[in-house]
Amino acid sequence: MTSRLNGLSALVTGGGSGVGRGVVDAYVAEGARVTVLERSADNAAELAREHPDAVSVVVGDATDADALAEAVVVAGGLDHLTCCVGVFDYYVSVRDLTPTELAAAAEEVWRVNVLSALLAVDVAYPALRERGGSVTLTLSESAFHPVGGGVLYGSSKWALRGVVAHLATDLAPEVRVNGVAPGGTSGTRFGGLASLGQRQTADQVAGRDDRIRTGNVLRVVPAPHDHAPAYVYLADPIQARVVTGVVLNTDGGRI
Repeated sequence: MTSRLNGLSALVTGGGSGVGRGVVDAYVAEGARVTVLERSADNAAELAREHPDAVSVVVGDATDADALAEAVVVAGGLDHLTCCVGVFDYYVSVRDLTPTELAAAAEEVWRVNVLSALLAVDVAYPALRERGGSVTLTLSESAFHPVGGGVLYGSSKWALRGVVAHLATDLAPEVRVNGVAPGGTSGTRFGGLASLGQRQTADQVAGRDDRIRTGNVLRVVPAPHDHAPAYVYLADPIQARVVTGVVLNTDGGRI
C-alpha cells in the first residue's frame, strides 16, 4: 500500500514538541521527507535520534527569515509547509497589565504566533509555487470561541483565521492554504510569554486534563497524535487537491 505522502518534501516549523512533533511523526509514517525548524537544541537532538533518516533538523527561530531560508534550502525542494510555532498567554487579562506590559506582551504574541507564519509562507512561497504545493497553519479552538486562552492568545489565533482565508486567495491557484484548529491537548510543553515572565509550560498546569475533558462534547483529552491526521489530509496533494481556505477543527466538539 502506498503511503499518502510518499516522497513529499515537507517543512515543519516548531516540529520539536507538542502538536508539531505529532505532525512530524505522522508525516514520516506516511512517507514524507521532513525538514524541521526548531528553536530548542534538545528537541532538535531528540528528533535527530528518533528519525535519523527521514528528518533533517535546522536549529533556529521561526521569526528569523534567515533561519527559515536555511530550512527551505535544506529541504531541497518543497511540497508542503506546516507552521506549528506558538506561545501561550496563560489567560492573562488586560485588567491586570500596565500599558507597557500590554504592549510588550501583544508584540510578542503577534510576532511568534502570526508573524512567524507569514514569514514562513513568504520565504517558502517560491519553492512551494514551483511544486504546486500547500500550506497548513496551526490555529486553536481559541480562534472560534473565547476559551483556551486569554485575549492576547485568542486574538492572535483569530488573526490566523484571516491569514488562512486571505492567503488561500492570494496564493491561488499555485498554492493551497488551510489550517487546523486543535482543542486543548495533553502533554504539551506550550511556553508562556517571556515579556511577562511566564516560565511555566502547559504540562505543568494542575487540573488541565480535567478541564480539557469537561470542555468538549466527546469528553476526550487529545494527545498531539490525535490532531495529526487532519494535517496529513490537508498535506495530501491528491485527497485534498481541491481543498483550500479551510480550517479543520480537532477540538472534540465545543459545548
